[in-house]
Amino acid sequence: MSHKVRVRFAPSPTGPLHIGGVRTALFNYLFAKKNGGDFILRIEDTDQNRYVEGAEQYTIDALNWCNIPFDEGPGKEGAFGPYRQSERKHLYKQYADELITKGNAYYAFDTADKLDFHRKDHEAKGKTFIYNWHNRLKLSNSLSLSSEEVKNKLDSGEAYVIRFKSPQDETLHLKDSIRGDIKIDTNVLDDKVLFKSDGMPTYHLANIVDDHLMEITHVIRGEEWLPSLALHQLLYDAFGWKAPEFSHLPLIMKPVGKGKLSKRDGDKLGFPVFPLSWNESIGYKETGYFPEAVINFLAMLGWNPGTEQEIFSLKELVNTFSLARVNKSGARFDPEKTKWYNQNYLQQKSNRELAKLFAVEIKKRHIDPAQGDNKDYLQEVVSLIKERATFVSDFWDLSDYFFVHPSSYAEKAVKKQWKEGTAAIMNELVAVLETITDFSSANVEAVVKEWIAEKELSFGKVMPPLRLIIVGDMKGPHIFDILGLIGKETSILRIKKAVEIL
Repeated sequence: MSHKVRVRFAPSPTGPLHIGGVRTALFNYLFAKKNGGDFILRIEDTDQNRYVEGAEQYTIDALNWCNIPFDEGPGKEGAFGPYRQSERKHLYKQYADELITKGNAYYAFDTADKLDFHRKDHEAKGKTFIYNWHNRLKLSNSLSLSSEEVKNKLDSGEAYVIRFKSPQDETLHLKDSIRGDIKIDTNVLDDKVLFKSDGMPTYHLANIVDDHLMEITHVIRGEEWLPSLALHQLLYDAFGWKAPEFSHLPLIMKPVGKGKLSKRDGDKLGFPVFPLSWNESIGYKETGYFPEAVINFLAMLGWNPGTEQEIFSLKELVNTFSLARVNKSGARFDPEKTKWYNQNYLQQKSNRELAKLFAVEIKKRHIDPAQGDNKDYLQEVVSLIKERATFVSDFWDLSDYFFVHPSSYAEKAVKKQWKEGTAAIMNELVAVLETITDFSSANVEAVVKEWIAEKELSFGKVMPPLRLIIVGDMKGPHIFDILGLIGKETSILRIKKAVEIL
């Protein structure tokens, strides 16, 4: 066995990867990279009835978009492949047989109808039917039947399952690096099905055999697998294999109320629950989130660094991450906080990078992003408006007046700002602006302020109406920055046009 840390993320391709699955993958990735190990993707597709076309590729695309790619997996064959369970099915029968030989498993021939009858019979008596030590000798299996009867049933092709024989009257001591020591009374465990006569293993057997053969050292998975931990440990013991270290991550909880986060919560409250779009559901990518922001907020769901720091690059996360600081209790999902993260990452990006992203939006509207010969026009616009934005998609509403003349003026603002003498003042201002040759923000501001002082006007009579005219509303950055950027001609044109209309 290698001493190298090897972890795996093992989703079932039954639908798109949920944001909770991305977090499980992330914690595996961080742990592997922190310890110089390998991060493996394994596709657990033994349940062919629930297989969804495209789900495997979606998972791969999502991990790549998040910048947490796997080291080994489908399409990246390492020394431990294949990495799809459906391509490994020839492996499992021998291990099921080995457990039967060792006396840790047995054939069971009970039909579905018979088991259903027992279940209903128990329910009627107010009990729960569990297939295990207290009734297995009364049921139809290789423990209760003679070896001849068993051989006849197998030879004649009768349907069977192979069940694990869970021990009686023992106390299991389990270890979980997040939850500490767990004690289980083996009498409460049922004899789980490991293998079906159609040649397919159940999740439990395939999972253990694959983890062993792939030399997985640490199993980091969601809390929903905690009830399976006892069986998994017993299987390792039965095979005489060293078990990996187990860690069960806390659930991601709904923003409000009880229970774990679901797609319905996202639909109801209007936030994504998938990394990328899937059918009708819009993903984080398409909503306009940066992958770094998604990774950062996911890392903080259920883990904390023990400091006040909230913004972490992937590299910082790798260096800081430890399972010891993962919480036991569920982590409440906060849609507002996810936006806060995106806003932070947006502010950190260079104006050039943001301008490139914004250019895509602008061109969709058939507008020239350079506005004449200023190649940096878009970058300058972005520098003025970005602090008010959460997503690049907010840019247009924050900056449309840099590209097109206001088509209307906000009614409330007009009532408040446009007074009897305003038109005359604006016409005078046009005359002042026409004399300016250096139309930079600072120079225009100096000249206009000097004129206001000379004329003994109040700022309130000039500046608010000017903003209304140029922008169409009482919003936007420093007004002289806007004038400097849109230029002399456009500024004068807008004032003249507004005076006519208003």
